[in-house]
Amino acid sequence: MSEKKKAPESQLKLENFLCFAIYSTANAVTRAYQPRLAALKLTYPQYLVMVVLWEEENQTVTAIGDKLSLDSGTLTPLLKRLETAGLISRRRDKTDERQVLISLTDEGRAMRERAEAVPLAMGQAFGCTMDEARGMRKELIGLRDNLVASIDQAK
Repeated sequence: MSEKKKAPESQLKLENFLCFAIYSTANAVTRAYQPRLAALKLTYPQYLVMVVLWEEENQTVTAIGDKLSLDSGTLTPLLKRLETAGLISRRRDKTDERQVLISLTDEGRAMRERAEAVPLAMGQAFGCTMDEARGMRKELIGLRDNLVASIDQAK
């Protein structure tokens, strides 16, 4: 009997893809946020916009998009929904009418207190210590920065 030759290990296996591990983890994070954000009636991307505005009000659409890595085509409908919900206001910048300034409404500011429980609940859901979370965050930011640099080099 002849022995079958073993084929070389293919790199095209899902279990070998770092990118899929990141992708599926990002999906799990978003799903874990859903029930925690339900009381606020926010989606995860809307929550991120609110977090950016709780840090600093009166930001341009461009500044918010830069912080969240979102283009205006994605961000504008999101902002319109937050405005319809009464959480933000949008207005043209008086000094540069091309810019739209985003501000929190009183209702949007008041929501911050209720939102304080979300990061605590998510910290528990991650199941790691604060030090471990900081380490992972640092690693992921480094990975992201390397990927962005590689995109720029490929152009």
